[in-house]
Amino acid sequence: MGDAAAWWEWRRISYNLALATVTGAWLILTWPHFRPALTVQSMGQLLVLAVLANLAYSTAYLIEMPVGDAAIRGAWRRRRWILWLAGTLFAVLLANYWIADEIYPYIGSAVQ
Repeated sequence: MGDAAAWWEWRRISYNLALATVTGAWLILTWPHFRPALTVQSMGQLLVLAVLANLAYSTAYLIEMPVGDAAIRGAWRRRRWILWLAGTLFAVLLANYWIADEIYPYIGSAVQ
């Protein structure tokens, strides 16, 4: 399990950077719309979403524990980057959807 934790936790940094990049890109590229949304309350909500994203990242351990002890352990170690990449891309897609569909229209209507 120590090998799994070391492998996944180093990649958590890249996962969080990917999500921060998506959020930062939305903020910068649509700046006038997001200005009214930068409040203490919205920062608290952003923190909650970041915690939830990291909880979702931790679900990789649910796969790692049984597979890491199985007979296919060596093959799994060579290919677990595929699960990391798929999960990270899914999180980026979900973040884009959430911002575009849930946050951006609300902010656009609040500005008018």
